[in-house]
Amino acid sequence: MVFIQKLIEKKIIDEKKAKGLEDGLKAFEGSEEDFLLKNKVIDEKGLNKIKSEIFKTEFFSGSETMEIPNDVLSMVPEESARFYKIMPLSIKEGSLEVGIVDPEDIKAREAVDFIARKSNLNCKIYLINERIFNVFLKQYRNIKEEVGKALSALETEMGGEADVELFAFDKKPTQERLTEEAPIIKMVAVILRHAVDGNASDIHIEPEEKQLRIRFRMDGTLYASLYLPIHTHPSIVARIKILSNLRIDETRVPQDGRFSARIENKNIDFRVSTLPTKLGEKVVIRVLDPTEGLRSYQEIGLVSTNLKWLREAITRPFGLILATGPTGSGKTTTLYAVLQELNKPEVNIVTLEDPIEYFMKGINQSQVRPEIGYDFSQGLRHVVRQDPDIIMVGEVRDEESASLVTHAALTGHIVLSTLHTNNAVGIIPRLIDMKIKPFLLPATLNIGVAQRLAQRLCPYCREKVRPNKEIEKLIAREISSLSEDARKDLSIPSSIYVYKAKGCPKCNMKGEKGRIGVFEVLKMTPELEKIVIDDPTEMRIAQEAKRQGMITMRQDAIIKAVNGDVSIEEVFRVSEEY
Repeated sequence: MVFIQKLIEKKIIDEKKAKGLEDGLKAFEGSEEDFLLKNKVIDEKGLNKIKSEIFKTEFFSGSETMEIPNDVLSMVPEESARFYKIMPLSIKEGSLEVGIVDPEDIKAREAVDFIARKSNLNCKIYLINERIFNVFLKQYRNIKEEVGKALSALETEMGGEADVELFAFDKKPTQERLTEEAPIIKMVAVILRHAVDGNASDIHIEPEEKQLRIRFRMDGTLYASLYLPIHTHPSIVARIKILSNLRIDETRVPQDGRFSARIENKNIDFRVSTLPTKLGEKVVIRVLDPTEGLRSYQEIGLVSTNLKWLREAITRPFGLILATGPTGSGKTTTLYAVLQELNKPEVNIVTLEDPIEYFMKGINQSQVRPEIGYDFSQGLRHVVRQDPDIIMVGEVRDEESASLVTHAALTGHIVLSTLHTNNAVGIIPRLIDMKIKPFLLPATLNIGVAQRLAQRLCPYCREKVRPNKEIEKLIAREISSLSEDARKDLSIPSSIYVYKAKGCPKCNMKGEKGRIGVFEVLKMTPELEKIVIDDPTEMRIAQEAKRQGMITMRQDAIIKAVNGDVSIEEVFRVSEEY
């Protein structure tokens, strides 16, 4: 009970408190450190300082999010690191820096000395706690290390790089080739797991002239995470095609498919798209984690007037509800949030999707297959015979699907779908451009929701700052132009501040953590009905939107900026003034 005694010496606790702690520690299954932290006797920082004094060893002061170089990490096998609770950290000026949980563990010190001598390096010991040790331990699953091992195994089995051409599968791959493919199977599995661990939304596998580049999209930004020898490209693509039930002998045309995997006790779906390029097939894999896709209105950023108008629209017995925005703006996630509210035992909900991104209990979800003639239009004709109350159609893509969703809404159904326009006021002109008669729209369209995704500031390291005069005037002008009802619903601070984030371990020093939607909602009103029939131009519709008190995307973004959700730079990136 060395730590408790040290706490007494430092007068952090008294003898009576120490006696109670000692009694509690006897019944505790865990270390003394864990016991003190769990009972909030001292915080982690304070305990680290005391531990450093006790063992007369400097505590590791670097970031726990730092990436340990692979050549350093491989100096200590994972099994040894776990057993001795030691962690190689870096090599600096001819010295191997090693973190150790228990400096008094003689076996652990001997292991560190042996590794340093073997590498002809001096050794510098740093103290680390068990939590930091476990954080660094996860880096043994680093994709670069595992793929390196897989490549070594592959080249050993195949007798050198030249034999890799054997992985260019023909129409009937032999059993021998499938057996030899095992290291590639491991590579693909590691890539998928790395994507899931990093909350990536997409994986890009791209052939270059001399190497294969693997990139991951995280929070909307692509990061180059891995480069592999180019000779692995045909085998990796073939493995993904096998999983996705695609033709492995067809490399001249694009193909689409999907597969599932169980990763860390979660069932994850992966949507695959291949594209022929000059240097070979590029593969993009969309990661569909069902726990990530189903979110509440508040989580996606729908609040206040926007949410009130949307809820009013979905309570109507029929009508069209459209989510619009560019690809990857979160339209489907918004529609799923609506479906979660509408999903009740007394209603029949049928969806037509391409693909089914997230499975929802209690909803009949159908995957369209255009290659066999089962597209959105064909599916809609059959869905209306399934006695539906609510229909969701993945996308209004053409004149035929636009006509069908319009008539489905007219015949007593709530219809949800997505459309590609830049803003909410562009929805009506776009539908008219798709040959929908203007006189049908007032009775059909309940509401249009336009959206973008903005980078959310890290809540742990964001700081309040004063904007410059120009920005302050812009913010004041946009807030003052909000309708009275909107201002009542929103919690807008009296003094104008914006936020910046400097980066911290919880956001991997990026200053941003996740994304949030920026919205504008246009609802059908008697005044808008008249405009649609008489003069449905974007200018007239925008004037009506302002009259009805629509919060524009710029205003919604500014509200989120003054509340600390996004930076002012993101406001200008994702929104524009009308």
